[in-house]
Amino acid sequence: MAEAATALLDGLDDGQRSAATWPFPATDERERWFYTPTDHGGLPLAAMSSAQHRLTHRLLATGLSTAGYVTAATIMGLENVLDFTEGWTSYFDRERGRDPLLYWIAIFGEPGTGGWGWRLGGHHISISHTIIDGEVVGSTPLFFGADPASAPLLGPHPLRPLAGVEDVGRELVRSLPADQLETALVSAVAPTDIIGGNRPVLRDGDEMLGLPDIWRGRFEAELDERLRRMQRTAESDLGLTADHVDALRFTPQPKGVSAAELSADNRSTLRALLDLYLDRLPDGLADDEKAKFDGAAIESLSFLWAGSVEPGQPHYYRIQGADLLVEYDNTQRGVNHVHAVWRDLRRDFGRDAVRDPLADHYANGHHVNGS
Repeated sequence: MAEAATALLDGLDDGQRSAATWPFPATDERERWFYTPTDHGGLPLAAMSSAQHRLTHRLLATGLSTAGYVTAATIMGLENVLDFTEGWTSYFDRERGRDPLLYWIAIFGEPGTGGWGWRLGGHHISISHTIIDGEVVGSTPLFFGADPASAPLLGPHPLRPLAGVEDVGRELVRSLPADQLETALVSAVAPTDIIGGNRPVLRDGDEMLGLPDIWRGRFEAELDERLRRMQRTAESDLGLTADHVDALRFTPQPKGVSAAELSADNRSTLRALLDLYLDRLPDGLADDEKAKFDGAAIESLSFLWAGSVEPGQPHYYRIQGADLLVEYDNTQRGVNHVHAVWRDLRRDFGRDAVRDPLADHYANGHHVNGS
């Protein structure tokens, strides 16, 4: 990562480098993240040359598995498909509302030093890594989305970048016995989006954010009202009520059915579903994350479902443990618009490992004569 980040910075001019970089830890900006087509902060691909695109993608690939990188690249390309689907219409006060070049890279600190990090974000992608003393200490939130979630290709199989997290999730919920399904199904109606939204920190009682609330800043009155109308329409179409919203609020105590109560086969399916999120990371990092849930540790998780269990109907699920939170939602655009995020509630943005480098320097005794 350090080598790729340094190569990218070396390939930028002074103005580009200024736009792409922040000091580390720069907590306020470093812990901002988005998945809407908003300004994600940093330097966008649109302001780079083709050679600089290559360097940016090289850095991106260091933070993902091969399958994760291919999925991310496919999601970025879906912006062209989405533009086609929407009739080539401009949105969001931009020349091109759906644009595969509106993905932003941000680098915090100096790559290869004691503490630094990087983030790449744009519509339906948010990837960040925090590195302390050469060790990756935070790789979440890690968000992938897809709109359209399914699109035709020439041949018998559609393009479904996030097919696994939908299909395995549905396989699990449909295999639950009646009593466990009743416990897992906390709401008959799915929310319009993931409950955590793009909050840097989740707190007890947090409820679903509305569409106008997940952007960098506010739009002018006309566009803001349009987003509010879209939110009201989406909720009305789903039949979402205050009771459903309340049932789906985030709580530190996981809701749904405990993995400890599942059959061995269903625990295996839950593990396979979780691994689809953890396998977004490069093998070594993914292995470290998977080890946290080996053996009986998987029993610490819970699984929640909302909405229909039938294909093509609005649905949502959540996997939650003491620190882990996975959220998946597919309710928008005729149930063809997926949001799927993995978070570590303690280590998002490397939060529990980041220290003031100077403070650590002194705390470890690396000074002479009181200097």
